[in-house]
Amino acid sequence: MKLSLYLSATLLAASTGLYAQAPQGDMKGKGERHFDCSQAKDPKACEERVAKMKAAHENAKAACEGKQGDERRACMRTQMCAQSKDPKACEERVAKMKAAHEKAKAACEGKQGDERRACMRTQMCAQSKDPAKCEANARERFEKRNNPK
Repeated sequence: MKLSLYLSATLLAASTGLYAQAPQGDMKGKGERHFDCSQAKDPKACEERVAKMKAAHENAKAACEGKQGDERRACMRTQMCAQSKDPKACEERVAKMKAAHEKAKAACEGKQGDERRACMRTQMCAQSKDPAKCEANARERFEKRNNPK
């Protein structure tokens, strides 16, 4: 009896480490792109935009180091907009999206889990040029995030 209890406890302890392993395979990981420049109209210009945005993000990250939560989000937003072509237009876009997010949160209040996610997706995509495409892309991103290969 004691041996089987000891053996089962040992197996349980050993098996929990298996689930803690980092995923293997062809996952892109943290540096994953949300789009593919090879399929853009002008791949070279696309690559340049990506490099510029990465550099801007790194600069913003460095400027906001040591800040957390809302303070860090506000700092990153300010830094990223300050480095854009038109900082005022950037701030206006951010304010518009923030208002849209608050409106969506209010519309989806009281819902939880998948129902809330679907509601937020519908509410946020309703303001896009192509809501159906927006929702399809959002579902695809959700699936990639929650069902990695």
